[in-house]
Amino acid sequence: MLDAQALAGAFWNELHDAAGRLRPAWQRFVAAVPEMAATPEARAELDRRVAQVAQQLQRDGVTHNVFVDGRAAAPGAAGGTSARPWSLELLPHLIGPADWALIEVGAAQRAALLEAMLADLQGPQRLLHEGLLPPTLLWRHPGWLRPALDAAPPGGQRLFIVAFDVGRDTHGRWCVLAQRTQSPSGLGYVLHNRLVISRQFPEAFRELRVQHIASSYRALLDSVERRAAALTPGGAGQPRTVLLTPGPYSETYFEHAYLARYLGLPLVEGGDLTVRGEHLFLKTVEGLERVHGVLRRVDDEWCDPLELRPDSALGVPGLLQALRAGTVVMANALGSAVLETPALLGFLPAIARRLLGEPLALPSLPSWWCGEAAAWADARTRLSELVVRSTYPSGVRTSRVLPAADAAAIDADPEACTLQARLRLSHAPTWGAGTVQLRPAVVRVYAIADGAGRWHVLPGGMTRVAGRNPQTGGESISMQRGGASIDTWVLTDGPVDTFSMLPAPLTVDDLAARRRPVSSRTGENLFWLGRYTERTEQLVRLARAALALIDADSDAAAPEMRALTDLAVRTGLAPFGVPGLERAPHLFERAVLAAIGDADAAGGACSVAFNLRALEQASLALRERLSSEHWGLIRHLRQAFGEGVRAVPPHDLPTRGQVLGALDRLALHLAAVTGAQTDRMTRDHGWRLLTVGRLAERLIGLAVRWQAFLEAEALGRAAGVELLLDLADSLITFRARYQRHEDLLPLTELLVLDDTNPRSLAGALRRLRTELGKLPPQPGDAPSLLALLPASGAGLVLEDLRGLDERGIARRLAQLSTGLAEAGGALANEVGERFFNLAHGQDRRV
Repeated sequence: MLDAQALAGAFWNELHDAAGRLRPAWQRFVAAVPEMAATPEARAELDRRVAQVAQQLQRDGVTHNVFVDGRAAAPGAAGGTSARPWSLELLPHLIGPADWALIEVGAAQRAALLEAMLADLQGPQRLLHEGLLPPTLLWRHPGWLRPALDAAPPGGQRLFIVAFDVGRDTHGRWCVLAQRTQSPSGLGYVLHNRLVISRQFPEAFRELRVQHIASSYRALLDSVERRAAALTPGGAGQPRTVLLTPGPYSETYFEHAYLARYLGLPLVEGGDLTVRGEHLFLKTVEGLERVHGVLRRVDDEWCDPLELRPDSALGVPGLLQALRAGTVVMANALGSAVLETPALLGFLPAIARRLLGEPLALPSLPSWWCGEAAAWADARTRLSELVVRSTYPSGVRTSRVLPAADAAAIDADPEACTLQARLRLSHAPTWGAGTVQLRPAVVRVYAIADGAGRWHVLPGGMTRVAGRNPQTGGESISMQRGGASIDTWVLTDGPVDTFSMLPAPLTVDDLAARRRPVSSRTGENLFWLGRYTERTEQLVRLARAALALIDADSDAAAPEMRALTDLAVRTGLAPFGVPGLERAPHLFERAVLAAIGDADAAGGACSVAFNLRALEQASLALRERLSSEHWGLIRHLRQAFGEGVRAVPPHDLPTRGQVLGALDRLALHLAAVTGAQTDRMTRDHGWRLLTVGRLAERLIGLAVRWQAFLEAEALGRAAGVELLLDLADSLITFRARYQRHEDLLPLTELLVLDDTNPRSLAGALRRLRTELGKLPPQPGDAPSLLALLPASGAGLVLEDLRGLDERGIARRLAQLSTGLAEAGGALANEVGERFFNLAHGQDRRV
């Protein structure tokens, strides 16, 4: 089966040697995996495993955001999706002990060198004074942050994690292609890749003695927390460390959430943090909590809008001042982006001898900075043999290839260009279309500081291979351009590290210190997750009732039509101004069908698809808190409903039957979502805010339904009573309790006064009072949130209705429903004022 052709001399073949024999590591792999035999059954088995990997990635929601013109599309945006599935190949990339020993030594040495360089550049600047680095190379780089020069880190450690892209040349020699220092990406994907692929080949993973990677993640967390612990009062207590992300539209947001969950860190955005008195705090629903350490994934220049980029909505105003005061540990230090320029590779050999007193153990890809006149004059005669890269990032995060650059273009600004040798990358085996395919590969390895001056290299990393059909005029390994990832297996002749992320047993004090806070932003998103879930459920029932009424054999009475029309417009099911059911039922139906799948509310109606997209957006910001099943189900709701209501030519709108079927399926899926929220989430303050949001929305919805039916006088007939009961999901209970009685008093008892009915006003209010009472108290003399609601029941008791006729009861219910609708809205607003950080750039439909 492993019959890939070795192109002698064209590239280094990771699978075969020059004689066409399997390399030793692959011989061992094949011996441990019977499915690698050259038979049709074996090929089918590997194809089945490819499908299993894809299904696992889909179940876990592993994505990589795709950018268009420098921006990521929003979820469900027209013209594409927000993210594409992460691409993971089935076969691992095998690195033997001898190769890894060279990579490990070289990566650790380079990490120590970069740490020493950054300390010098942000301190005495001997490298500049001695001419080992040209000042222009730094001062023109946007990552050269002058405000960060005085921010000496606590304990002196600036870099905690450094990534290196390494590859082989045609002779199998390893060299460093690039380095990442400001916020190296990929660690979350590395972890998930390992979990997926090791389960596909458990025997081979064990027989090949593949090194485990958990200890590297523990080392990273320990390194940051060890430095942060010195900042706690008296050196005692548990330091608070957070993982800072740009947010859900970051290209690698999945790994931020995944890594935060694995490390047990709160995932925060810039708006979740604030600086007070030169200290950094996390804004939580219980107030401000001190933050001692930050593992950041936000690029340098975006971290502080006060001193760096004023247009940044991703950073924390005053963060640099806190860093200068030494009150917070930052991994990695701001200003480290300047070390990522490709021009630096050409200067590293001399710098290594100066700072470390030794040569580089792992060579760099030959590079020449054109800002050096002699280097440019020597290289211009060989320009066709070299690759031209931008010295400084411009509009993108890192350096980019300049395919159209010629000598004249470089002469116009030589400092902005760096030349590098063309490297024919080694080719790693992948499995596809029933056979082995060889594709160019680069390995990203990670060096992690241990906090004591030493560096630990994660035994593995992320191998990236070129896409199957490169569209860039060459073989690109960029994940943005269709590249794929491979799990990297480092083989060992010695013992396998069996470390687990499970730490030592916790003490009673540790349990209290490690309680996970609920940030204000998280609380807000959970609150709206509850509101949008309830709102969508109400819309589904209303849409089914309206379409069923239009489809009825006998004409419905005018009061029911007026009530449904009013409700549809109030709740966003139909746009304002549409002719009602009573006047033009078919026009009303077309308006409902047009709006129901309109996720952008372009027609003025915020119908089902719009609320499903809002629900998904809220869940997207909660990836580290929701289970993969919960989040995947919410994402599936929008996708499945969108497909279910898509118009099929020659129709310009979905048909009534098509929409009713989609609504029935959506109702079942929503029941699963509410079940997950009710039965599978921890009852912390975040869950209580979700529940408060859901119940506040239910209170408003129930009250508005009563208003609409009472104003339309639609409860004088059995059909109107049955319709209201159906919208409240209480028809079966009513019939079992009152049989054929359809007057207003029993309807009031069930849908208003019965606090055992979760779909009654009293039932919603009872649960609201319970959950509001458990929310953290607010400082000061702010009145209790409970004061906005009736003290007990629904604010009405059965005795209040004694002796009243139908009209008298209707008047009391009209007053009550108006007051409760206003109370529900006021409560939602007050919860937001007291607990939440206002969302940047997002409007919530209230």
